[in-house]
Amino acid sequence: MELALVIGVVVIALVFDYTNGFHDAANAIATSVSTRALTPRLALLMAAVMNFIGAHLGTSVASTVGKGIIAPPDGRHGLIIVGAALIGAIVWNLITWYFGLPSSSSHALIGGLIGSALAATEAVKWNGVVEKVVIPMVLSPVVGFFLGALIMIAILWIFRKANPHKAGKGFRYAQTLSAAGMALGHGLQDAQKTMGVIFLALVVGGYVPKDASIPEWVITASALAISLGTYAGGWRIMRTLGRRIIHLDPPQGFAAEAAAAGVLYTAAIGFGAPISTTHTITSAIMGVGATKRLSAVRWGIAGNIVTAWVLTIPAAAIVAAIGYFILNLVLG
Repeated sequence: MELALVIGVVVIALVFDYTNGFHDAANAIATSVSTRALTPRLALLMAAVMNFIGAHLGTSVASTVGKGIIAPPDGRHGLIIVGAALIGAIVWNLITWYFGLPSSSSHALIGGLIGSALAATEAVKWNGVVEKVVIPMVLSPVVGFFLGALIMIAILWIFRKANPHKAGKGFRYAQTLSAAGMALGHGLQDAQKTMGVIFLALVVGGYVPKDASIPEWVITASALAISLGTYAGGWRIMRTLGRRIIHLDPPQGFAAEAAAAGVLYTAAIGFGAPISTTHTITSAIMGVGATKRLSAVRWGIAGNIVTAWVLTIPAAAIVAAIGYFILNLVLG
């Protein structure tokens, strides 16, 4: 029975990874598509490939998710907790995708883990949640906003005497690199979160020891699932990021992507912190837009996005708690 549950949780985790891909595909490519630096299909293909590569660049974020958020018991009960967490994250991803809100798949997963653990009266590692989730969750959008603004100001100063048409054409080419860097960072961050949950399921099911390295098949499966999801595309959210917050031009798109990618790499490689690619690129876009003039940013749309950010962890936690009670009733 436990083997069937482990397989079921792994499958659900890969489904979450796939929804993460099409939900967050816009993070890497919305600005490049909106400025016409890349065609939508080419941009999705590039993002999918870079997601796959990025997923193989480290496992520190996976270790944080797999070992640093909750401590479920071994056996069937622990697998039910992990499965319910994934269900909560998937449902919230689908809800926010339907309404075109760029919420965080990362925080949906973490909220799901917390909610299912609390419903099961199991331990939540609150010190790890605060240190690795809450603090980075607050800091990464702030850093993304100001770094995006600083890069944009530097671009405006450096190219102040350049021909606008030639500069715009050059930045369209540069956006190919910045979008690729953003997609690589997305794979580095988000695919690792699924790896962490699958590893947690294997530990709880008794198939790997707690101090083992993440198996290669887990890394490859997670990379492939998020890449396929990315290629499927997330057009609703792409419109929100690419057009509705601010109408971007190529230099602005490059600045936003460069800032967001820098924050993603620093968090993943330097601190192993599972930050939100959605929060980071959205705040960077706002920071870039604010350098033009504050009214250039559609703050009403931005406010709706921030509301979705605030709701993500508790909403996913509630759905996961309900999922836990249902699964425990059926399987427990």
